[in-house]
Amino acid sequence: MEIYSLIDPATLTTMDAFLTACTGIDALVHAVEAYVSLRHSPLTEEFSMKLRYNAKDLLFTSFFIAIFICTPFFLSGCKKEQKAAPPPVVEVVAVVQKDVPIYKEWVGALDGYVNAVIRPQVTGYLIKQNYHEGELVKKGRMLFEIDPRTFQAALDKAKGALEEAKSDLARQEALWITAKANLVRIEPLAAKNAVSQRDLDNAIGLELATKAAAGAARASIASAQAAVETAQLNLGFTEITSPVDGIAGIAKAQLGDLVGPSMQTELTAVSTVDPIKAYINLSEQEYLKIRESNPDTEKIPLELILADGSVYPHKGHVALADRQIDPTTGTLRVGTLFANPGNILRPGGYGLVRAIMSVRKGALLIPQRAVTDLQGKYLVAVVGPDNKVDIRPVKVAERIGSDWIIAEGLKPRETVVVEGIQKVKPGMQVTTKPYSPEAPAAPPTAAKPETKPIAQPAEKR
Repeated sequence: MEIYSLIDPATLTTMDAFLTACTGIDALVHAVEAYVSLRHSPLTEEFSMKLRYNAKDLLFTSFFIAIFICTPFFLSGCKKEQKAAPPPVVEVVAVVQKDVPIYKEWVGALDGYVNAVIRPQVTGYLIKQNYHEGELVKKGRMLFEIDPRTFQAALDKAKGALEEAKSDLARQEALWITAKANLVRIEPLAAKNAVSQRDLDNAIGLELATKAAAGAARASIASAQAAVETAQLNLGFTEITSPVDGIAGIAKAQLGDLVGPSMQTELTAVSTVDPIKAYINLSEQEYLKIRESNPDTEKIPLELILADGSVYPHKGHVALADRQIDPTTGTLRVGTLFANPGNILRPGGYGLVRAIMSVRKGALLIPQRAVTDLQGKYLVAVVGPDNKVDIRPVKVAERIGSDWIIAEGLKPRETVVVEGIQKVKPGMQVTTKPYSPEAPAAPPTAAKPETKPIAQPAEKR
């Protein structure tokens, strides 16, 4: 009876069922013997022995299976009461309260303050490149040179035509002077009928004709002078210079190329990058809100966060805004300016333009890792003074770096779980330790080249 007292009731019930099954198997054997003897003939001694032998095998097999099943229950009844598991260890931080500046960020596309596209103004063969690609050039610096010989010849020809026009003017003016003097002599004689009217008419006509020829000669000189100036300009256009101070880009034409105003691509571009522009796109709602809260937008200090995450040391300001809102995107393009000493920033880059819009007084901050998003509801595990956990819903506000501002649901200096949230339940006792943020991963070291062992000559035997 003492051993039965160690077995739990469920195990005893199982064992009773097993004994009942064994009795049923023995009765089944007797029934089979009686049935066979009535239907056919009396059982032979050999058949009866086989039947009982198989029944006994079944009985012993069932017995051992029952022992295998009941042993854990038997042993479980003999085990002593297990010790309670220790409370889980979680990492916690205290809720921080401080004044937090509220930033607004936009993606900014960097562009030159002035971007001068360099194109040829005359057609000719490129014979010289007088700058190093990517270097800083001054205004008026010659960048390329086109073969000037044809343009020099055109200038010389224009100068010759100008001299010829000047000579023609002198001749026509001389003829006009002679015609005027002849007319002066004939007019008194004609008044006294000393000469015929025909002679007077001829003198008048000659004076007018020579006067007109002299005027045409003067016009020819002006045209020839213009041709000379055009030829001089075309000759000057063979020396392609930079119109601004800035950084010259990579040349898109090679020496020997036939270039001209109709070519599809430019020769290069020169960009003034100090200061440099950063274009951002503001939604219509953002634009109206900023104008309402800060009428003098040019005085809002701006920060630029570079692609590597660093903050650019020089502050910027708003320089311009487009005349209209883009109807396709609903945004207004705004240009900001940042000082760029050393020309570190280049056109085509991107960065985050950040502005301080307001300061939230007494904001409550916790790490973002401490907040659980469950189907749109934000939950925080709060550890009380008795180290018991309370799962509390909170209302979140802006994100500041790796922290989150909590608008409702927490109090200053309360303790929240950061690591191990999945281990806790409401009312559970926990063991706390301070949260230690993960250190940034160390940059990977360069792999050393694998050195293969030098094969040694086999020893002679």
